[in-house]
Amino acid sequence: MSIARRLTRRGLIWSAVAVAALAGGGVTAWPAFADEPNRIVVIGGSLTEIVYALGEEDRLIARDSTSVFPEAASKLADVGYIRQLSPEGVLSVGPDMILALEGFGPPEAANVISQAGIPVIVVPDGYDSGSITAKIRATAQALGRAEAGEELAAKVGADLKAAEDFAAGITDKRRVLFLLSVQGGRLMAAGGKTHADGIITLAGGVNAMSGFDGYKEVSNESVLEAAPDLILRMRGGRDPSSDAEVLSHPTIAATPAGKAGKVVGMDGLFILGFGPRTAQAARELSEALYADIPAVGN
Repeated sequence: MSIARRLTRRGLIWSAVAVAALAGGGVTAWPAFADEPNRIVVIGGSLTEIVYALGEEDRLIARDSTSVFPEAASKLADVGYIRQLSPEGVLSVGPDMILALEGFGPPEAANVISQAGIPVIVVPDGYDSGSITAKIRATAQALGRAEAGEELAAKVGADLKAAEDFAAGITDKRRVLFLLSVQGGRLMAAGGKTHADGIITLAGGVNAMSGFDGYKEVSNESVLEAAPDLILRMRGGRDPSSDAEVLSHPTIAATPAGKAGKVVGMDGLFILGFGPRTAQAARELSEALYADIPAVGN
């Protein structure tokens, strides 16, 4: 069998393994016939954080544009936005493995990449603490560092458990509206099955928007009915609106959060990445949400 055919066979095997792992919630160990990958492209900001936390960053040659932490990652080649990748851009850096978060694409690009003869490891994503430790273990196993992954997962898991216990002790939970955008006066908010919903829950709050999943434009009436106590925004996103502009929106101004001027902006990857720093993000959001309650805010 030629080298080209062996590479193609290896890539197709690993594309199949990645799909199977995604369905089963795990990642199979790196096969014995393959050399340890040392030219890795990582796609997904939380995965990049995990690779650095494991001390395996020297094996990275490129990353996607959501991989902005730690700062050292910015020195790597940028292959584009996680959901708008170009197969040519990803493959041009000559990787021997691609480590990607579930949902990378678009689907057409993901399909081309998966058939390029390079192992593609797809790591499942999620919106709760268990999904974070699962990502750590899956990433570590793909790198051949399962033991280090268990240690990191245990540490991060303990921090997340402390955050969950902290949140469970809050009896009068406040309502949080996550606004993705207010551009053009239209309000784009987060419903269920989102990382925004997950971080609000971990912080001891309640997502003010219910009845739908994902991110969608919401009516002024539904926002008034939701009566949020705090508006949460993503810093560094595509919406350049200032907090003052958010508060000046007639509907937001009429909510409890608007009347109290309660708008909090946090780094997008920090609060939505669901990686090693998520427990810290939950704690900071708790402090902002319950700053007036000494037992919670301090």
